[in-house]
Amino acid sequence: MIICARGKPFGRLVAAVTLLITAGCTADPAPPAPVVTPATSPPAVLASPAPPPNIVLVLVDDLSMNLVPYMPNVRKLQRDGTTFTGYTVTDSLCCPSRASLFTGRFPHNTGIVKNHGSDGGFRLFHSRGLERSTFATDLRGAGYRTAFLGKYLNEYEPGERMGGDRPYVPPGWDQWYAGGNAYPGFDYQLNENGRVVSYGSKPKDYLTDVLAGKAVDFISATATTGKPFLIEVATYAPHHPYTPAPRDANLFPGLRAPRTAAWNRAPEDTVWLAGKPELTARQERDIDEDFRLRVQSVQSVDRMIGRLRSALATAGAADRTVVVFTSDNGYHMGEYSLPAGKQTAFDTDVNVPLVMAGPGIGAGRDAAAVVTNVDLRPTFAEWAGLPAPAEADGRSITPLLSGSTPAGWPRAALIEHHDPATDPRDPDFERDSMNIPPSYDALRTATFTYIEYVDGTVEYFDRTSDPDMLRNVAGTLGPERLTALRSAVRGLATCVGADACGAAADAVK
Repeated sequence: MIICARGKPFGRLVAAVTLLITAGCTADPAPPAPVVTPATSPPAVLASPAPPPNIVLVLVDDLSMNLVPYMPNVRKLQRDGTTFTGYTVTDSLCCPSRASLFTGRFPHNTGIVKNHGSDGGFRLFHSRGLERSTFATDLRGAGYRTAFLGKYLNEYEPGERMGGDRPYVPPGWDQWYAGGNAYPGFDYQLNENGRVVSYGSKPKDYLTDVLAGKAVDFISATATTGKPFLIEVATYAPHHPYTPAPRDANLFPGLRAPRTAAWNRAPEDTVWLAGKPELTARQERDIDEDFRLRVQSVQSVDRMIGRLRSALATAGAADRTVVVFTSDNGYHMGEYSLPAGKQTAFDTDVNVPLVMAGPGIGAGRDAAAVVTNVDLRPTFAEWAGLPAPAEADGRSITPLLSGSTPAGWPRAALIEHHDPATDPRDPDFERDSMNIPPSYDALRTATFTYIEYVDGTVEYFDRTSDPDMLRNVAGTLGPERLTALRSAVRGLATCVGADACGAAADAVK
């Protein structure tokens, strides 16, 4: 494997990569340099520190792994960069997951465990002061120009004033184009830098395309200033109702949802799925139709990624920009005899794409180390030359960019899901009660998933021998092993700060 980077702070990474590219980085060792005697040695020249990289974060909504094969620009990003195959979200629900990404903190520390109401949503995020310390405030304070476009947090509405005299723009953002309940993709409003703008139902109003155009404009304008920039484009696609762009509405005729080993099959010896009936023929038809809509709807997201990368190249900024692609959570559609939904600890819902490409990041590489969305804020901070945020529970993944996992890297990711989405006002409301797992805390390592439900029952899936998570083998574990797992999940579910959370995760065996 050709490795053209070292696990150092990002500024030094960029400098190292630049030197390697200049020298023609290859898989073969470079020939020995000629010996230079003191008499002929040239004067020392101090290298200028590399400027911090720009960051383009594309966050999509409810994107599952099985959609990536239909996204050629994402696959190109994978060939050009590194795919973190062990990436896990802290909660397979929109708002708790996004809160973790912004703050670098687990849901038990943000207090955001639901999409809205007394224990979740934008209003609680705002009232708890969490907006005052995010990756946006970090980077803006470091001199970055910042922009946010798309879906923010559940309950946010473009006209919200939050006590001010203009529609509210959170701290940390120089440019702000955020929507509210814009899931249909048409007939929505955006808060555009404190001014509410309405969009209609014409093809030109399709939301993903509108966000793409504004993002390209921001990149083109900001790249000329010489200042580093951070832009997050948070699409609503492919969230329900899975609306595709009009030009994509006839694509993929006859496409059906993948019939994996888990299709329409409840796992053996499970707790909350015991006695789950098989899907009806009508449910299967609905899932197939919706899967096709989801594939159609991500075509505009995929084109947007291509447009953003083209804009970076045209602006001469591609070689100093990291492009990050990920999702707030995954999605199941027919697996485990479940209708379409999320919120479970199955890999369909919690193991989502994370792809990074840019200077200092190896091309065509898969990284299997445990990574979670609380790690992104510390990573962005390191790239900007900042110390790790004091309150973050995650750690920078920059050491993984060298192609190896350093000693002491956490062995487990924490997944916590509490107070499930059972309110009809919630956009993720599950009408089928059998699709709603009880509250739980879970551990996900490279080899197993352990789930502890609110009533004390447990599940254990050995994903090495059972990658589709179809056999709960918790009953085969001895009492000492179960005690150790219970202790480990308690340690992670109560940890505070990167050191404590890292130690708790590394203690998982």
